[in-house]
Amino acid sequence: MQYMLLIYNNPVLEPAHGTPAFKQMMDGYFAVNERMKADGVLRSGDGLQGVETATTLRIKSGKVETMDGPFAETREHLGGYYVIDVPDLDAALTYAALIPSAHFGTIEVRPVMDYNPAG
Repeated sequence: MQYMLLIYNNPVLEPAHGTPAFKQMMDGYFAVNERMKADGVLRSGDGLQGVETATTLRIKSGKVETMDGPFAETREHLGGYYVIDVPDLDAALTYAALIPSAHFGTIEVRPVMDYNPAG
């Protein structure tokens, strides 16, 4: 079963770029990347550029509307994701707990829907 691990961070709580804490966090990300690759569960994953680069789109009354930034103002920003293929939720939670941002942010674990009728 595939799961998406959505990484939410509060920028105020994230280690500052260039500090030893930031290096430790990034080393943790490199380690979890290598662990997921070695275990054969990693399907994809990447970080996202900051929310200031986002464009939000919606259609109202048949017209496309766009706005700069995220639709909702929140303290935590979606910073990246992993897609993993593991047997069950418990396994997905084990990998989610390895993500460094779990120490100061939130990792949302969500099953990916399979719309491929061919399997």
